[in-house]
Amino acid sequence: MFDVRTDLAVEARELYSQRYKKEIDGVVAEETTQEDVKITKVTVLNENGAEAMGKPVGTYITIDMPEYTHYDGELMDKVAHILSESISEVMKVEKDGTVLVVGLGNSEVTPDALGPKVVSKLMITRHLKAMMPDSIDEDVKPVCAIAPGVLGTTGIETGEIVRALVSKIKPDAVICIDALASRRLERVNRTIQLGNTGISPGAGVGNKRMEINEGSLGVPVIAIGVPTVVDAATIANDTIDLVIDEMIKQSTPDGEFFNMLKSMDRKEKQYMIREILTPYVGDLMVTPKDVDAIIDAVSKVISTGINLALQPGFGIEDINKFLN
Repeated sequence: MFDVRTDLAVEARELYSQRYKKEIDGVVAEETTQEDVKITKVTVLNENGAEAMGKPVGTYITIDMPEYTHYDGELMDKVAHILSESISEVMKVEKDGTVLVVGLGNSEVTPDALGPKVVSKLMITRHLKAMMPDSIDEDVKPVCAIAPGVLGTTGIETGEIVRALVSKIKPDAVICIDALASRRLERVNRTIQLGNTGISPGAGVGNKRMEINEGSLGVPVIAIGVPTVVDAATIANDTIDLVIDEMIKQSTPDGEFFNMLKSMDRKEKQYMIREILTPYVGDLMVTPKDVDAIIDAVSKVISTGINLALQPGFGIEDINKFLN
């Protein structure tokens, strides 16, 4: 089977449907729209669905952002509110429960800097609740955060750092933010995935590390991610598919050239593309040229969504005042 790199549950479901021409037994998908924001909820119900999807049993919510969200403050706030509602749907924490937010990734590499950037924009309150409880509203939830860096610069598995923190702090839940990989360029920097099954850092780019989930930490783990890269081999494969489809349209039906194109084994083509590209580009991942500005904007959307979900008594203006 062609190894298509994607962290998105919605794409895993699409790939299965395209390959086997049927829906997955044990997986339920629901699509809704709030104005111009598409929301897809994929629920993996059992091990049969988990095996077919390559995803653990649980709930995955995908929010497709409108095209110009990164440049429109009103759209950013709208998506942040939808993300906030989605977080509240999958994460149940008591009003005074502590939440640890972990910003995964390398702050020195822009496409991988989403997690650290989100952490820098969060409303951090745990220390205030502990140091001046009489001055802090009782509705304020204790929130703490860390951007632990990556194994290559710390020499420590991120999972080990998070597990040690959880053991010491004993939060009621953990939220992890990470950059993901997609199989479609149109989803890069335009899709937010939220899941309640934890995360395996680096899996989408073939660099799988220690899993961070309820099984390893002992507390619920919510994962929030945005695909910031796509595999170059996948781009090449999709481009050639488009060319073949267009050639089929332009060919004479039932002609020799038409029949040759129709009979082409697309899976074999996929293997060939990977074999041809690998010696020259290796595991090349591609990201848009304006990724710097986009990561700044998307990190603001996600941090605002988290702030609204964890501090429901505050509006966006109140949160911005706190951060300033």
